Amino acid sequence: MNTATTSKDSSVGPNRRIDRLERRALLCALWMFVLLNFIFRDLHEIVKAEFLADAANGIYNGREVTEAMFLLGGVIVEVPILMMLMAWVLPLRPGRWANIVVAPLFGLTLIGAPGDLDDYFHFGLMAIALAAIVWKAWSWERPASSAVDKSAAGSVDI
Repeated sequence: MNTATTSKDSSVGPNRRIDRLERRALLCALWMFVLLNFIFRDLHEIVKAEFLADAANGIYNGREVTEAMFLLGGVIVEVPILMMLMAWVLPLRPGRWANIVVAPLFGLTLIGAPGDLDDYFHFGLMAIALAAIVWKAWSWERPASSAVDKSAAGSVDI
């Protein structure tokens, strides 16, 4: 196990590093929560007789199932998966803005979706989690040492 610290980490105290890791872990966990609710909402629908009858005839929500629909579904599911990874690997500024922009855009997938009571339950939980992602990313404070270094160099890290 490599315990050496990088020059970037050495300028930031241990409490600041822990705060940064906790924030990244929380964002990752929130994206995982969104993904699992998205998946289990769909799995919940599979056991309905009318869903099974439509699926056997190649119909989903009154539309013929096409390869484009499968591709779109795959892309939509990849968003929270990708954001879990991005929560860990992106630097502060791009990570903040990725979460602030992507969470509301992903929330648009919840609008207008047909549903029943259990769908609205899952959609409500996902909306709360997406709002929490935006709030946590927006309120993510930059390290004091990097703010001084950046301002001295003439750039601002938000």
